[in-house]
Amino acid sequence: MSLQANFEQIPLKQYAERAYLDYSMYVVLDRALPFVGDGLKPVQRRIVFAMSELGLDAASKPKKSARTIGDVIGKFHPHGDSACYEALVLMAQPFSYRYPLIEGQGNFGSPDDPKSFAAMRYTESKLTPMASLLLSEIGQGTVDFTPNFDGTLEEPSWLPARVPHVLLNGSMGIAVGMATDIPPHNLREIASACIRLLDDPDATVRDLCEHVLGPDYPTRAEIITAKADLQAMYETGIGSVRARAVYLKEDGNVVITALPYQVSPSKILEQIAAQMRAKKLPMLEDLRDESDHENPCRLVLIPRSNRVDADEMMQHLFATTDLEKSYRVNLNIIGLDGRPQVKNLKQVLNEWLRFRTDTVTRRLNYRLAKVERRLHLLEGLRIAYLNLDEVIRIVRTEDEPKPVLMARFKLSEEQTDYILETRLRQLARLEEMKINAERDQLEEERARINVILNSKQRLKTLIKDELKEDAKKYGDERRSPIVERQVAQALDEAALVASEPTTVVLSQKGWIRAAKGHEVDPAGMNYREGDALQAYARGRTTQQVAFVDSTGRSYSAAAHSLPSARGNGEPLTGRFAPPAGARFETVAMADADTRLVLASDFGYGFVTRFANLIGNKKAGKQILNIDDNAHVLAPAYIADAARDRIVVVTSAGHLLMFSVAELPELENGGKGNKLIEIPKAKLGDGERVVGITVVTEGKGEVTLYAGARKLTLRWADLVEYGGNRAGRGGLLPRGLQRVERIETSG
Repeated sequence: MSLQANFEQIPLKQYAERAYLDYSMYVVLDRALPFVGDGLKPVQRRIVFAMSELGLDAASKPKKSARTIGDVIGKFHPHGDSACYEALVLMAQPFSYRYPLIEGQGNFGSPDDPKSFAAMRYTESKLTPMASLLLSEIGQGTVDFTPNFDGTLEEPSWLPARVPHVLLNGSMGIAVGMATDIPPHNLREIASACIRLLDDPDATVRDLCEHVLGPDYPTRAEIITAKADLQAMYETGIGSVRARAVYLKEDGNVVITALPYQVSPSKILEQIAAQMRAKKLPMLEDLRDESDHENPCRLVLIPRSNRVDADEMMQHLFATTDLEKSYRVNLNIIGLDGRPQVKNLKQVLNEWLRFRTDTVTRRLNYRLAKVERRLHLLEGLRIAYLNLDEVIRIVRTEDEPKPVLMARFKLSEEQTDYILETRLRQLARLEEMKINAERDQLEEERARINVILNSKQRLKTLIKDELKEDAKKYGDERRSPIVERQVAQALDEAALVASEPTTVVLSQKGWIRAAKGHEVDPAGMNYREGDALQAYARGRTTQQVAFVDSTGRSYSAAAHSLPSARGNGEPLTGRFAPPAGARFETVAMADADTRLVLASDFGYGFVTRFANLIGNKKAGKQILNIDDNAHVLAPAYIADAARDRIVVVTSAGHLLMFSVAELPELENGGKGNKLIEIPKAKLGDGERVVGITVVTEGKGEVTLYAGARKLTLRWADLVEYGGNRAGRGGLLPRGLQRVERIETSG
């Protein structure tokens, strides 16, 4: 029965709810969220306090971090040493904390890899002068002490911060059902806002934003968020801040000199290099990291040529890399009432000023009690001096001098003990003068303290003076300039590519590659064994390339994305999925609005815009309806629809020239209309159209190739072959009635 009395039977649901609620409250109040008074989480508070107890102030020699962590987890924070040490390191990193609280010696990580710090047995640490703003008043009755986890020691419930540390270094934490993201701020700006609020309690957030311009990160990257957005963020306690890297132009190169907060230089280089490998940054030739001790951040980007617009290139990089980064802001803080709440800027500063007023009042009362106790003792000592002979007689003759002295001179027990403990040498005349001087000084101090405690205005003045003094001593200039800019937009793919001439070459086995320039001889290039030239097209790297297969389906790719002609290229089947048995027969390259003639060797075709050939899907799009056994011809490009003529040549030596206007323009493709008459019998015997081309009225010429022979027809010669579309055309001279291919110039 006695054992059963120690158990409580409750439903599992009730137990789970209670356990989870207890855990949630612990995470919220004792781990993740900062307290508005000192701006610290419990682990940070315990580290700073333990270091002060070890005597590791700014003027002392540092000690091994392992010694500090041992004290912290052994006395105050019974958790993992690695997590505790990481919290210590974070407070020592000047690139993580705007105002570091710990000065570290050894490897405490780098901006490139903040977690690359050495083990705690190798590093040493001590507090910075800034930490004195948290600790200087701790022994003056300003804080409540609570028992530590095992009840053997006492630790402060908070630290008596002289400045609003909760906003200075900010905080980040994830609790249960809530989170906090407080950005760091500038000490001088925050102190100025506090003074404004003391002078004018009715000041609005808009008024306070005249002093607090925005967050102030440890890096010198620009804050580009609009002033109105920053003000809205401070009014609601929720919002976001956008920071952008700073760069300058140097000898034609772009040098990045500052990165956004918590952005790693190596990650930036990796992001840019990935775009370069993917051929998405053709305007960039190279990049390198020249960072050193003198220049902690110096990333050099080398443009491909001096024609590259560096500002435009950087705008694209801002949009596609962490060179421009957005930070969430959520001013979720544990208030003076012990409850977490999202507060606006005025609420945070108002609560901190109440905390500071209470702290200063407690400090003054503590000092006043000390002064009054000392005056009380000095008054007893003064009575003893005035009656020195009588005091000596009582001490010498009485067995119990204490009650006799108390009764004879109306002294308190404390005064009597102090007189009896006074050394003989302190009875000298000089000592009496010192006591009188000390008493006068203490009475003056008591009067001054009483005046301050009895006047709210004088108390405010004292707080203001201390804020001004601390801001002057520990404050510095703003690091993060606020420059209102538009959010960067990435360039479209065409704008990213340098416009350069290129020749796209398709082999008979469907391998593709792109050679720089238009002077390349595609037929003279090296091909894989058993392979040869199928088709080619000349254009620019900013254009799209269309490929048409033997089924009349069209596929497209960006010219700049094609492999270099230094090698054999790559098979198009790796990019596209043509129907089984299909082969790629021709290639076209032009601007989207360029019109061209698309035809089969059976003599049917139509006019269409190049944009209609672009098929972004891997399976392409049907553009030309092909008869069985027919093949796709190389397209002919139209420059001037009113003056251009289409020239069609068959393998049997028939040539026909007719106006472009006679051929229909189709948007969605199809079979098209008949270009030239080929009798069915002849078609069965193998007569085909060997090529189509376009010439402009009054100029241009066509060259025909038949074995070793060739014939060049100028405009005057071509006129003789003019006629209507779908005609048989004229017969070429003897010896050229087995035409293999045609070329156009002019």
